[in-house]
Amino acid sequence: MTQDIAWYVTLVLIGLLTVVFLAVISSSASTATYEEVAKRDYAHRGKLFWLILAAGVIITTVTLVPWPHSASARHAPARVVEVMAAQWSWDMSEQEFRAGEPLEFRVQSKDVNHGFAIYDRNMTVRAQIQAMPGYTNVLHHSFEEPGEYKVLCMEFCGVAHHNMIATFTVLPANN
Repeated sequence: MTQDIAWYVTLVLIGLLTVVFLAVISSSASTATYEEVAKRDYAHRGKLFWLILAAGVIITTVTLVPWPHSASARHAPARVVEVMAAQWSWDMSEQEFRAGEPLEFRVQSKDVNHGFAIYDRNMTVRAQIQAMPGYTNVLHHSFEEPGEYKVLCMEFCGVAHHNMIATFTVLPANN
């Protein structure tokens, strides 16, 4: 949806630019005095400013609303999972979680940059974050579907990069 909105906004702005360009070309042969042109153009500039400001506020509001950032999800108490990456393995403090449980993965690296990516059984990326030496990146995520998930490295980290795989299990939610 956001991509469609950006496409339509781009088309409208290209159309407006074309209209302005044609208006400038058609008025370039005018013999009006500077004072007449300045008075007329300053009135147009004021209206154009308010039009662009209103359009900017509307476009910003419409395109930011669908973002999946929810204040409640960020502040929900989460179970902390310490993750340490090293060539060519993942060390996770826990291997079993419950569906719907808010998790906070604290991801670090012992050696080089690694890409911490969580894949479901269809090998679709569900969440990802960078693992960097000397820094802890935090990933908040909650799994809705029970099953086995894989962690793979998304950043080439050496000759055994393809073997850098860990698995964990998400159990059904407690009812």
